[in-house]
Amino acid sequence: MIEQIQREGKVIGVKLSGKLHDEDYKAFVPLVDAAIAQQGKVRILAWFHDFHGWDMHALWDDTKFSTTHCTKIERVALVGEKKWEEWMAKVCRPFTMATIKYFDAAQIDDAWKWVEEA
Repeated sequence: MIEQIQREGKVIGVKLSGKLHDEDYKAFVPLVDAAIAQQGKVRILAWFHDFHGWDMHALWDDTKFSTTHCTKIERVALVGEKKWEEWMAKVCRPFTMATIKYFDAAQIDDAWKWVEEA
């Protein structure tokens, strides 16, 4: 499930939990597209909480999203609870122009500050 965390301006906050499915991306991608249309480049804070990965369709959706939005996102804060989520932050770097930084879940306030700073 992808739940939006309300923020103002160019930062989109989302909480990802459970296993992601195609339906999640059908809601998430239009949210990002609307913010891009309104703000230009955007920033994303993605908080992985009790996250179990993607089904095959959602994995494809995520790949498509990364390649079609790679120049429209300035900064991504990944907040996680598991070592593989930290590793995922490193794997994502070659697929985007955004600056990506990983934060442990205990550092979520620092992640918000980093993603929102000018």
